[in-house]
Amino acid sequence: MSLFRAMEASASALTAERVRMEVVAGNLANANTTGGPSGPYRRRVAVFAPLLDRFALAGGGAGEGGGVVVAAIVEDSSAPRRVYDPGHPDSDAQGFVTYPNVNPAVEMADLIASSRAYELNVVALNTTKQLILRALEIGRR
Repeated sequence: MSLFRAMEASASALTAERVRMEVVAGNLANANTTGGPSGPYRRRVAVFAPLLDRFALAGGGAGEGGGVVVAAIVEDSSAPRRVYDPGHPDSDAQGFVTYPNVNPAVEMADLIASSRAYELNVVALNTTKQLILRALEIGRR
């Protein structure tokens, strides 16, 4: 993998992790909403897929790793939380309120993991940039 491809891979990962953080932030923002006409908010998850080298694929090869892309943002199919609160304006006939299937502890863990991955890709990008600059310095001598 060339140094420029390494930079492209890190840049694609930065973009994907930013999208993942935005999805997690949306989940946390809606953790206690009871919903609207379609029911409570559904937790969303960013699904990553490898971004293969399009030139190697066009030539019939297996393709070299070229980064990552957000393939989709899907809704979590787990059941929503039901909490007994008969005084709540959105409670049903049995006194239960249906809340989103968002667990703030899980979302915070996802946010920390995404933040760490983002930081590591920034370090990788900066390291690659330094390698390119050093190679240019060697070439000048």
